[in-house]
Amino acid sequence: MKIILRRFLVVLPQLWLLSVAVFLLAQAMPGDALTGLIDPDVSPEDIDRLRVELGLNRGWAVQYMEWMRGIFRGDFGRSWHYARPVTEVIGERLPNTVRLSLVGAAFTYLLAIPLGFVAGRYRETLADRLIVAYTFVAIAMPTLVFALLNIFVFGFRLGWFPIMGSVDVRLAPGSAAFWLSRLHHLILPAFTAAILNTVGIINILRSEIIENESAEYVTTARAKGLPEGKVYSRHIFRNATLPLASGLGASIAGLLSGSVIIERVFGYPGMGNLFVTSITARDFPTANALIMIYGFIGVAGVLLSDIFITIADPRIRIR
Repeated sequence: MKIILRRFLVVLPQLWLLSVAVFLLAQAMPGDALTGLIDPDVSPEDIDRLRVELGLNRGWAVQYMEWMRGIFRGDFGRSWHYARPVTEVIGERLPNTVRLSLVGAAFTYLLAIPLGFVAGRYRETLADRLIVAYTFVAIAMPTLVFALLNIFVFGFRLGWFPIMGSVDVRLAPGSAAFWLSRLHHLILPAFTAAILNTVGIINILRSEIIENESAEYVTTARAKGLPEGKVYSRHIFRNATLPLASGLGASIAGLLSGSVIIERVFGYPGMGNLFVTSITARDFPTANALIMIYGFIGVAGVLLSDIFITIADPRIRIR
C-alpha cells in the first residue's frame, strides 16, 4: 500500500505538467473550432458572437483554470465537433478501445511467451533462427503496411473477417449473435497489433533464459539430478519472466493508448480514431481530454508494473 501511495504522489506533479503542456499546445495551434467556417448564412459578426459564447476570446490562463475546474468535477467540457459533452463522446468509444486492448494483450502474450521460451531454450537451432528472423521482420514492418496487408489478405481475398466497424449494426444489441459479431470484428485488428507487439517480449524472454542457464542456482539444480524439463519450468523460466512482469502494466497501457493507427486503418470506433478526428476538426476539448486520459493510462501502467514486479518477486521493494 505504501508503494502505491508513494508512486501516486510522485505522478501527480507529472499529470499537472502534462495538463499545462497539452493546453498550451492547443492554444498555440493556429485557429480554433470556428476557423474556416464556410457558410453564407453565418456572418463574421455571428462567428465573433459564437467565439464569445464558447469563451474563445478569453486569455489562456482563464480558459485553463476553467478547464481544470471542470476536470476535477469530471467534466471535460463540450465537444465543438459533436455538440455534446466530451464525457459522453469518449464514453461511447472507451469500451471498444478497452476490448481491443485486452484481446490484443491476450494474443500478444499467448504468442510471445511460447516463442520466447522456445527460442531461448533451443538457441542456435532451426526453431530459434526462424523465431529470430520473425522478430526482425516484425520490428521492421510499419504498422500501417502490416494492417493494410492483413485487411487485403484476410478481409478481401479470404473474407474471413470484417474489415471495418466494431459490430454488425443489423443485430439486436445484447443478443448472443451481437456479442459474437463484436468478437469477430475484434480478432483481425487485435491480431495485427499483437504480431507487432510480440517482438520486445520474445527478445527479452530469450535473452533472460540464455542468461539464467549459466546461473549458479541452475548448476546446483542440475547437480542434484533435477530433470531438465523441471530445471527450465521451475527455475529458469520463472526467473526469466520477472522482467516481463515489470513491463506488463506498461504493455497494457501502451496497447490502450497506442491503438491510433490500428483503429484508423480498420475503421474501428475507438478512442484512437476519435483522437485523429478531434485533431482534424480542431475539437480541442475532446483532443485535450483524450491526451489527459492517455497520460493517466501511462502513469497507471507504470504503477501496475511496480505492483506486478513486487508480487512476482517479494524481495524487491521500491523506495
